[in-house]
Amino acid sequence: MSESIAPVCVYCSSSEKIRPVFREAARALGRVLGERRLDLIYGGGRRGLMGDVADGALAAGGHVVGVITRQLVDMETAHHGLADLRIVETMHERKAQMAAVAKSFVALPGGVGTLDELFEILAWFQLGLHAKPIGILDTDGFFGPIMAFLENADAEGFLRFRPREAIVMERDPVALIERLMKKPSQI
Repeated sequence: MSESIAPVCVYCSSSEKIRPVFREAARALGRVLGERRLDLIYGGGRRGLMGDVADGALAAGGHVVGVITRQLVDMETAHHGLADLRIVETMHERKAQMAAVAKSFVALPGGVGTLDELFEILAWFQLGLHAKPIGILDTDGFFGPIMAFLENADAEGFLRFRPREAIVMERDPVALIERLMKKPSQI
């Protein structure tokens, strides 16, 4: 059993143009993290799912760490309600700092930025650079096509891991966190 999955690094979107179901799921995940005293580390924004997951955690008494680039402070409007907001210079620095601090990773629905973060952490897993649990909150079946792609890549010999074994995918935030907490070391 995993000794601790916190801090939980959450990758998600800053878009404001998304359906309420995604925003509700992000807030629910944040609440679960806060209620279970699992620290959240994320991209530091206050818009979209970023703001929702942070606000959910903060409302439940959780500790939230935001990491954002100086360029994105204004563009994504940094979340200034955080006790720990770290401003870095580059996206590479942002992702590296989040990954170094995290004990586990969760991807919420998002666009190319979110997928970049998820796929980088999967690539690092495949290379043996980490053995941290990886989760996906599959709100409204959003990640079905991505999982199908990964399963096809595995079937065709392009992966050195089995997607359904390496990735915990759930539609419910509570079930996702419970399964991540039980995930053994993967190396």
